[in-house]
Amino acid sequence: MFWKKNPLRQPADGGEKRIYLDYVASTPVDADVLKAMMPYFAEDFGNANSIHQEGAISRVALDMARKSVADILNAKSEEIVFTSGGTESNTLAIVGIINSLEEGGKSLKDLHAVTSTIEHPSVLEVFKALERQDLSVTYVDVDETGVVNPKDVREAIKENTKLVSIMYVNNEIGTIQPIAEIAKVIRHFRKQKQQNVDVRRPHLEALYFHTDASQAPLYLPLNTIKLGVDMMTLGGHKMYGPKGVGCLYIKKGTKINLPKKGTENIPLIVGFAKALELAEERREREVERVTELRDYFIKELKEKISELELNGSHELRAPNNVNIYIPNIDGEFLTVVLDNKGIACSTKSACKEDYEDEGSYVIRALGYSKERSKNSLRLSLGKTSTKKDIDYVVKALSEAVKKYSN
Repeated sequence: MFWKKNPLRQPADGGEKRIYLDYVASTPVDADVLKAMMPYFAEDFGNANSIHQEGAISRVALDMARKSVADILNAKSEEIVFTSGGTESNTLAIVGIINSLEEGGKSLKDLHAVTSTIEHPSVLEVFKALERQDLSVTYVDVDETGVVNPKDVREAIKENTKLVSIMYVNNEIGTIQPIAEIAKVIRHFRKQKQQNVDVRRPHLEALYFHTDASQAPLYLPLNTIKLGVDMMTLGGHKMYGPKGVGCLYIKKGTKINLPKKGTENIPLIVGFAKALELAEERREREVERVTELRDYFIKELKEKISELELNGSHELRAPNNVNIYIPNIDGEFLTVVLDNKGIACSTKSACKEDYEDEGSYVIRALGYSKERSKNSLRLSLGKTSTKKDIDYVVKALSEAVKKYSN
């Protein structure tokens, strides 16, 4: 049967395993996560909205999962909304806020939002769609390392700004954004504006802050109070949880329109909560281990490929991210060459559909050329990554560059 032996599987260099270096795109489900999920597929399968015992068992599992997630985020259970993943969470956050304001009597042409030029496609494409409906959007530029300056966010905020959405960790170059500092800027603006609030229409003066934290759970703290966000997006399959599930934290008091819920997918929700628990428990030691591997990886690459350059910041970078530029050789071509060597990596976001290959818009946003955006590789580490793997990849990549470089 095809699910037992997929003919496309190919080992690394004739060995028994492939080397997976695309953990930013997706992660395998952790064994402990799968174990937690299994009872809810066939044994405790009841609909959580039913009043009989089978339904009650599922309801308890749902409530426990929600409480677990809330505790990790330093939030309340009622502030956690489970979704089908990061894309839905981002869409709900953006569209939900705008729709709520429209219902309050505002038209899109009277509203303004702020985001950055390097957001995930699931954020940028929603804003582009709303722009076509007359929403005004300011796209804040980043510096050459991909960092958003909080001062630039403040300068972009207008009297009619209702939403700011800045990602926590960039999915392509791993840049960690100063979310708490941006939140401080937004709080200061709110405080200034409160002096002129019409108490009869306070909801029209709201300014909300959303962050897509999908890439953060394995390596960064998720305390929503300390971060100062009103909404936060998370996705299960970025943290050794299942695909098809995520959550949106919505701070109490946030005025947002949400669609009516359907039947909760209890196995996936339980898996999501368990994955987040494990990420929290293992974060400190995994950050240390992966950071050491990443720095070794970058050092070896630079020694073996002299013309190689790092894209993004080294200091403000997720521990698992290595994004490199190699002149005179196409990134997607290199990806195929490495794939044939048993190595999985990528060039840019797996969620971006490019009908005309323009390279990485994130790399271009750093101020680099189209050539650099097309000649870059993203290699992301994870729990199976070893020094031996890195040595093999460095050797394979350096040989490919020597052989195929123009």
